[in-house]
Amino acid sequence: MRLSPNAAPVVTPLATPAAEPALGLVAVVAAAFTLAQLVLVPPGMGLGWDETVYVSQVSPHAPAAFFSAPRARGVPLLVAPVAVWSSSTELLRVYLAVLSGLGLYLALRVWRGLFPARVLALGGALFASLWVTLFYGPQAMPNYWVGVGALLCVGCFLRGRKNPADRAALWGAAAGSALMAWMRPTDSVWVTLPLFVLLLGVREWRRPRLLGALAAGLGTGAGAWVVEAYTQYGGPARRLADASRIQGGLGWNIAVDDQLRSLVGRTLCRPCTGDMPHAAVVAWWFVLPVLAALGLAVALRAGRASSTVVPLACAAMAAVPYLFLIGYAAPRFLLPAYALLAIPVADALLDLVTGPGGAWRPVVGAAVVLGLVGHLAVQYVVLDRTVERTTAFHRDWDRIAAELRRLGVRPPCLLTGDYAIPIAYYAGCASAATHGNNANTTREGILRTAERVPVAALVAPGGGAPEFARTWPAHQVAEFHLYVAPTGPGALTAPQGGARGPAGPVRSRAQETPVTKPSLTLSKTGRWVSHSESGAER
Repeated sequence: MRLSPNAAPVVTPLATPAAEPALGLVAVVAAAFTLAQLVLVPPGMGLGWDETVYVSQVSPHAPAAFFSAPRARGVPLLVAPVAVWSSSTELLRVYLAVLSGLGLYLALRVWRGLFPARVLALGGALFASLWVTLFYGPQAMPNYWVGVGALLCVGCFLRGRKNPADRAALWGAAAGSALMAWMRPTDSVWVTLPLFVLLLGVREWRRPRLLGALAAGLGTGAGAWVVEAYTQYGGPARRLADASRIQGGLGWNIAVDDQLRSLVGRTLCRPCTGDMPHAAVVAWWFVLPVLAALGLAVALRAGRASSTVVPLACAAMAAVPYLFLIGYAAPRFLLPAYALLAIPVADALLDLVTGPGGAWRPVVGAAVVLGLVGHLAVQYVVLDRTVERTTAFHRDWDRIAAELRRLGVRPPCLLTGDYAIPIAYYAGCASAATHGNNANTTREGILRTAERVPVAALVAPGGGAPEFARTWPAHQVAEFHLYVAPTGPGALTAPQGGARGPAGPVRSRAQETPVTKPSLTLSKTGRWVSHSESGAER
C-alpha cells in the first residue's frame, strides 16, 4: 500500500484552540483509569517477584537482588522517587497509579489533530479497561510503560512527519523512544522498526530531523543497557545470548495459543498447558484484528490512511516476538500492541455506531454497546480473580518473612532456595542461588556466609532441601519448609566436594541455566500450580 504524501509541509498547528476543550474527555478517561487502579487493584497487594528485583536496586529496605541479562534499568529509575526513601508498598502503588494515568493522558494528547478527541477518549478507555492494563498500571513493571512510550513515539512521529516545524513533535518522538528503550531495549527496536523503514526507505517520508530524534531517543534509552552489558555481561552480544538462553531460547515458536491461555489471568504461562479459557474470555482477542482492519478501511475512506497504517504496523511488529519467537506467554507482553491498536479500533467502533452527519444507528449502536458491556464484565471478573490470587501469594510471602524474623533471620541476612528473591526482599535480606537463571554464588559461599550472618534455605511445597542444608533445623509456614543455619564460627562444616567459592555471595553468570521456577513449586494440592510470579525475566 502506498501512503499518499502531502504536497507541501503543513505549518499550521495540528490542534485549534476550539479543539482543546474536547481533550477534557481524554483527561476524564485518564483520571478514571487512575481511580479504577486504586479501587480494583488494592495498593496493599504486595510486590511481585520481578517487582522486588527492580525495587531492590534503589531501595534501602533490602540488598539489591541479582539483575539478570534480560532486565533493564528503566523501572528502578521510575520507582526511585518513592523507593529510595520509603519502603511502603501502598505509597509506591499510589504513586505508580497516578503516574500511569498521567502517562496515558500525555500519550493520547499528542494524537490531537490526527484523530478526533472522541476517538482518542474511546481508544484510551478501551486500552485502560483491559484487566491486564489495570493490573500492571500500578506495578513496578516495564510493559505498560513501553506501551505509553509507543503511543507517544508513534503519535509524535506522525505529527513530525506532517509538520516538520513542530519542535514539540521531535522532542516527543525522542522521549517516547527513549522511554521504551529505558524499559525494554529490545521491545523499542521492534516498535520503531516500521518508523525507521519509512524514514529511510520511502522517499516522501524522509525527515532527517525526525530520524535523528528517534535515533537519539533510542540511543539515550539503551545507552545504560549497553554500558552495563560491557561492564557486567561481557558485551552486548553476550548479554543478548544470555537473555535468549534465560528465555528458553528465542527462535521460531508459535505462542498464539499460549497467549490465549494466559488471558484467563495467568500472569506468567510457563509452561503453558491446560485447556483454553471460556469463549467469553478470549472473544475480544479475535474481535480485535477485525476491528483494526475496519479501522483501516475507515481511514482509507476518510483520506487519512497514514495515521492508521503506521500505528497498526508498529502494533504488529511489537507483537511479533511474543506471538512467534518465544516459547511461553504473559499477557503483559502485548500491552504495547494493545495500546497502539486502541485508537484505530476506537475509530472503527465510532464509525459503526454513527451514520452520515454523526447520526446514531440504533440497532448497530445497541449491539456495540451490549458487546462492550459484556467485555467490561469479563475483564472485571478476570481482574478480580487475578488480584485475589496474587494478593494471597504475596500474603504468604509476608508470613514467611515474619516467621524468619521470629526465628532470628534478620538483616543482615541471606536467603537461598525456592522464591528466595521475593521473600528476601520482604524480610530485608540478601538472596543467593547456586544454580538457575539467578546463580550468583556457590554452596561454599553460602556456608561461609552463615558463619557471620543468619542464613536460611527455603523449600517450596513438593521440593527437597538442598544437600548442604539438610541438617539445619527445619520449620514450616505457608506450606514452605524453612531450614535455618546454625550461626557462629565453626557451627557449620562445609560438605565435601564441589568447587570452593568466595567468602560470600558473588555473581557467577557461568552457572546460569534455563531452569524455570514453577517446576520447583508445585504442591500436591495444586495450590501453587496457578502461581505465575516465578521470574519471567522480562
